[in-house]
Amino acid sequence: MSSQKNNKLQSSLNTTLPIFKQVCVIGLGLIGASFAQAIKDNGLCARLVAVDRHAPSIIEAIEHGLLDAGSANLQDVIAGSDLIIIAVPVQAVQAVFVDIKQAMDNGQLASDCIMTDVCSTKVNIIDAAKAVFGSLPIGLVPAHPIAGAENSGYHARRASLFANHSVIICELPTTSPAAIAKLRLLWESVGANVMSMDAEHHDRILAHTSHLPHLLAFNLVEQLASHDDNLDMFRYAAGGFRDFTRIAASDPKMWHDIFFANQSAIVSALDEYGVYLQTMRQLIIDKDSTALMGLLGRAQAARRHFGHMLASTPYTDTSAMSASYNITPSNTVSGTIAIPGDKSISHRSIMLGSLATGVTNVTGFLEGEDALATLQAFRDMGVTIEGPDNGNLTIHGVGMNGLKPSKTPLYMGNSGTSMRLLSGILAAQSFDSVLTGDTSLNKRPMERVAAPLRTMGAVIQSTGHSGTAPLSITGRDTAGKPLQGAEYDMPVASAQVKSCLLLAGLWAEGTTTVTQPEISRDHTERMLSAFGYPVTVEGNRISVTGGGTLTGGDIAVPADISSAAFFMVAAAISQDSELTLTQVGINPTRTGVIDILKLMNADISLSNETHVGGEPVADITIRSSNLVGIEIPEHLVPLAIDEFPVLFIAASCAQGRTVLTGAKELRVKESDRIAVMAEGLHTLGIDCTVTDDGLIIEGKGAATESGEVNNDQPVFGGGHIVSHHDHRIAMSFSVASLRASQQITIEGVETVNTSFPGFAELANQIGMSIQVDTGAE
Repeated sequence: MSSQKNNKLQSSLNTTLPIFKQVCVIGLGLIGASFAQAIKDNGLCARLVAVDRHAPSIIEAIEHGLLDAGSANLQDVIAGSDLIIIAVPVQAVQAVFVDIKQAMDNGQLASDCIMTDVCSTKVNIIDAAKAVFGSLPIGLVPAHPIAGAENSGYHARRASLFANHSVIICELPTTSPAAIAKLRLLWESVGANVMSMDAEHHDRILAHTSHLPHLLAFNLVEQLASHDDNLDMFRYAAGGFRDFTRIAASDPKMWHDIFFANQSAIVSALDEYGVYLQTMRQLIIDKDSTALMGLLGRAQAARRHFGHMLASTPYTDTSAMSASYNITPSNTVSGTIAIPGDKSISHRSIMLGSLATGVTNVTGFLEGEDALATLQAFRDMGVTIEGPDNGNLTIHGVGMNGLKPSKTPLYMGNSGTSMRLLSGILAAQSFDSVLTGDTSLNKRPMERVAAPLRTMGAVIQSTGHSGTAPLSITGRDTAGKPLQGAEYDMPVASAQVKSCLLLAGLWAEGTTTVTQPEISRDHTERMLSAFGYPVTVEGNRISVTGGGTLTGGDIAVPADISSAAFFMVAAAISQDSELTLTQVGINPTRTGVIDILKLMNADISLSNETHVGGEPVADITIRSSNLVGIEIPEHLVPLAIDEFPVLFIAASCAQGRTVLTGAKELRVKESDRIAVMAEGLHTLGIDCTVTDDGLIIEGKGAATESGEVNNDQPVFGGGHIVSHHDHRIAMSFSVASLRASQQITIEGVETVNTSFPGFAELANQIGMSIQVDTGAE
């Protein structure tokens, strides 16, 4: 039955409690007793009975008020039950079915009585039912709660055992839709997350994820116990041994039955495990450091990565958005601080280092979630990457044609840069790829890169009418001829689109030329040159010719000017402030924020200018300033596109009107940054007008005749700001607190970690007062 039909049927059920008249639990071990307690505590049945051969458990359950009746004999208590829960070892289920059939034949049970189980194998349950009943009963709903505990038995029961755990239901075509809907409702009522799965697929998956780990744990304990010095082995066993072998304390009879019941899938999983184990054995024998580090690094990262991929989150769950900033107004900042590494350069260091020949050592890498998504993608494609460790990475490049197909879609989290730049690289590979992201990223436009890639011969499919992710990219082995060099006139200046096409051009036949209407950030061009790949720049025309190679080397990532912008504005709008930001990247295609602030009369100076890894850097000092409103020159817009949210805060504190035009790009970032910022500014009492391609802000800064800075009066009120899952929105309104009269609360700040891990701590270090509320109970 489809989930849509199931949902309609479930909503049509009478959900007035109780759901069932009488529930009979067969087996009061851990799962059975816990399920019974959860049903009882939530009032989900009018009467609860149980069958168990252990008489003391039945007696105690009745004395505790858990059961209305119980017996060792099913026929004594089963009459009138409309739900039977089978919680016995899997090999004993067929005998239980025999007793249930007898009760049906005797008229004690209706033929449509719902029957379910909690066993961790499903095919044998279905086979046992066929053997006993002939044809599958319409009330049979095989189920498996993915929950358990080290201790078992009646006394180990916990009503909360299933809360926030998954329960798999196998929806058989022979089962009545009403039975499936009622059982789903029951599990959801005790806090479980219900999903559907085919029985054979369930057994294969559980063989790898549950049965194999238990088998290995039992086997490892047996191996160590068999040693002559076993006492010392257990005495000095480290935490890893204890954690891994904890599950070997589980019920041996239960696992004995499971291993036999799921024999075929478990043997297959064991065989596959043996191949991987032999591979690792050989790597250790050969002392193949690079390959072993690659295997260990991929495993370490995958443990964290796939959890977020399954939840479609950018390494933090943005669906609930429970975390917030509660900010008390403060009016001055001071000190000398280091800003995290540049996100754009961090992305590109992973991409080009992976495609290079030889080893690339990266320092200053931004360990934010967007850059980590790029790192994981290349690990998924077979690249060995050591780190990150305090911003240090070692990338063992595989060369221009060394990437391997990922076994799963490449998950980009919330990173538009990762998705758009990787599209160019993957369009030229021999294998097929799928790029996906979290809910927010999958709403952002991707045809802006897909369409020009198609003019080069790429076969790329976006999703839906608006051309969003997931993106499906067909490899050249299937698509046929290689990409062809092309000339592309960009309608809007975009470093992501430009970089995507230039990266695709590395494999294209002939020359690829991108002409941009305005200068945009040139990190890709600079880094290609640093890796030894020729790039031709003629004004706004940038060209690469396919067929070259990249050579690994050392990459030093400077501090991110986009992140520094929040602190530049913080110092400029506050009173008696002086702040120095060390070794910030001042790439001329990124310094629009400095140019705009200077036009607004900001007191900014640069010192200790030098070059790091081909990128210019400098210390930036900002002091309290009497800002004035301006009409922002359109040629500076592409050079400050990411910094406008915080520049809107600066404009609000300026004397007079600030007008921004030519900024449609802001409407397709992590949020519509023009609309969202205007919404927040209105909340804080700022008069602003949204235009088609920009914003008009009426600044509330005070005029001064003496020239002395007068930033001691609030321009913002207080209030509740919704960040709309946008990290730059959250950080910008944090800066506004420096000129606020009341507390500002910003909802949904988890995404700050995508670009600026540790932002709140650094802000508090210089004098701000941000309290992080994680929303945890």
